[in-house]
Amino acid sequence: MNDIKVFKDIREWKKIRETFEPRVGLGFVPTMGALHEGHLSLIRKSISENEKTVVSIYVNQTQFNDNNDFKNYPVDFNQDLDMLKKLGVDYVLNPVYEQMYLDNYRFKLTENNFSKLFCGQDRPGHFDGVLTVVMKLFNIVRPKRAYFGEKDFQQLTLIKDMVNSFFMDLEIVACPIIREHDGLAMSSRNVLLNAQERSLAPMFNKILKMNISVDETKKRLEEIGFGVDYVEDYKHRRLAAVRLGKVRLIDNEKI
Repeated sequence: MNDIKVFKDIREWKKIRETFEPRVGLGFVPTMGALHEGHLSLIRKSISENEKTVVSIYVNQTQFNDNNDFKNYPVDFNQDLDMLKKLGVDYVLNPVYEQMYLDNYRFKLTENNFSKLFCGQDRPGHFDGVLTVVMKLFNIVRPKRAYFGEKDFQQLTLIKDMVNSFFMDLEIVACPIIREHDGLAMSSRNVLLNAQERSLAPMFNKILKMNISVDETKKRLEEIGFGVDYVEDYKHRRLAAVRLGKVRLIDNEKI
């Protein structure tokens, strides 16, 4: 089991970061905790490709447009830490809001086009919060590579574009969606589904993969009990978000 170092104070981390030799390859996986196999696949890839790996665990309040969603987000830091120790992660960042947002979110990063589509349509300010916190984390960690899953395809695209637009000196590594045995895309929110919702949830991906129109996809999802936020085709992918009870699920498939 790895001798993992946990930093709750960003200033303490930055002191350690300054001691690294310039050639040290640092991999980074930002998370909001409630770790599952999807996160772990990103972390394993980072460990395999870099000399050291940093994982952040920070539930970022600014990306939640629904305060109840923020309050109900699953948190189990000790369980997460045990997983990271077993994997051999070197460093964990677990900061508090007051350090991440010294300005109390007075400054934010906004993208004016793609962030307004899909998930951005019904979640005003969501991607401002995502891009702002990811930019902050990149500046704090200064990684060589950062790892993101393709399940959040819109988020992945925006982060890649942000890095290119601001001439940031790091590589964004896209990793495939990890699914449960029944096809449901792994998500920290899956644990919030009740038994009936969980049994229905795999139909989301099954219908999304069908060779049918966007309108027919929406119709079939609604007929069996999903609330549909959107189903849209974008650059050879079909992206979708649905609701089961109080839980929002997203997924995408190549078309």
